[in-house]
Amino acid sequence: MIQITIPTPDVIIHKQKEPELSHIYGFTDFHLISREKGGIFMFYNDRDELLFVGKARKLRPRIKKHFEDTVSIMKNYRGEVTKIEVCIVEDPVHREIYETYMINEFKAKYNVDKVFYK
Repeated sequence: MIQITIPTPDVIIHKQKEPELSHIYGFTDFHLISREKGGIFMFYNDRDELLFVGKARKLRPRIKKHFEDTVSIMKNYRGEVTKIEVCIVEDPVHREIYETYMINEFKAKYNVDKVFYK
């Protein structure tokens, strides 16, 4: 059996109930997420259920794209996301392993690729 230790999130941002600042689906703190570093990200709902796991070479643009893009797998579920966790993982092989592991170990609700548990 392989032992994988998931990294502790480097950044956690929460959806604001009534944001006064400019926001995307209630999230105002995208500036806390690195624009240049790579890693993995997790979207959670208000019951702390894992909705989606993704990876990116550049985290902030990739995460924002899930909230702005018309072809994102998350396009119909954006309103459910209340928390975003981000882990900086620079090595692309490690990102791939973490993403695949987390999708299957925690049964991410809206991931369709890399799913082995169905």
